[in-house]
Amino acid sequence: MRPRRGTDRIRVRREREVDLLSVGPTRTCVGCRKRAPADRLLRFVAADSGGNLRLLPDPARRLPGRGAHLHPDPACFAQAERRRAFGRALRLTGLANPELLAEHIRMVSVPCGSTDDEASPPRHDPAR
Repeated sequence: MRPRRGTDRIRVRREREVDLLSVGPTRTCVGCRKRAPADRLLRFVAADSGGNLRLLPDPARRLPGRGAHLHPDPACFAQAERRRAFGRALRLTGLANPELLAEHIRMVSVPCGSTDDEASPPRHDPAR
């Protein structure tokens, strides 16, 4: 049997132009299935509360149990819901209620200072 070289993995990662030392751990979004650094994704877990499974957001990454990751974007959430990816990612046998996770994503994805009324005037002169 041919001995395996330890540089094979490093060479493959360099070909993909990903510097893992500066990026850190990467995870896959269950919605869009794209890989991203773990700090850009929202971790969530399934919690059992009185026989009902609920998806809980875990921004501090401290809740116990198997976690999955999702971009904090309503489009990724909708895509994961449409694909029924939550149950597969968390290895659940029943259906989980995603209301708390959806509410958290709505709160996080709304830009600070935005209103639903009317557009605010620009703060700078576009002619400059």
